[in-house]
Amino acid sequence: MSVRPILMLGDPRLRLQGLPVDSFGKSLHELLDDLAHTMRDAPGVGLAAPQLGEALNACVIEVEGQLHELVNPRIVKASGDDRDLEGCLSIPGYAAYVTRRERVWVVAQNRLGRKIKVAGAGLLGRALQHELDHLDGKLYIDYLDSLDELIAVGRGDDEHDLADGEVRAPALA
Repeated sequence: MSVRPILMLGDPRLRLQGLPVDSFGKSLHELLDDLAHTMRDAPGVGLAAPQLGEALNACVIEVEGQLHELVNPRIVKASGDDRDLEGCLSIPGYAAYVTRRERVWVVAQNRLGRKIKVAGAGLLGRALQHELDHLDGKLYIDYLDSLDELIAVGRGDDEHDLADGEVRAPALA
C-alpha cells in the first residue's frame, strides 16, 4: 500500500474512460489499497483509478468511517435533486455548487468480484456520483456554465487557516 501522485486538471488521462475490470487478483487489490491510502493522505472522501493514471472502473469512497470499494459500478436508480458545494482532489483549491441527484442506488462488485449494492444520499450520494463521473472521464467542472463559478477554498483544519472570503468544501476525489 502506497501513496501515489494524484493527476491534476490538464492531464489528459483524467478524461479517459475506465475499462471494465475482469481480473480480481493481486493487482486490483493493490490498486484499491493504493486508492484508499492516497485518498486518506490527501485527505479526501473518494478517489477513482483514473486519478492515479489507471484507466480502470474502480474507485473508493469513505464516508462516516465506512470504506466502500467499488469495481465496475453503475447507478441503477436515482431520485430527487440536490445542489451543494463540491470539490475535487484533481482540482485543488477550488469548489463550486453542483446539482446532482439527491439519492442514488449503485450496483458494483467488491475486490473479490462479488456483487454489492450501495445506496447513498447526502455526502455519500454526492461522492458516488462524483467518483462514477471520474470513471467516465467527467469532472465536476463539466456541470458548470462557466469556470467563473469556481470558488477559492481553504484547506486548513481550523477557521484561522482560512483567508477572508474563502470557504471550505469536501474534496470528493
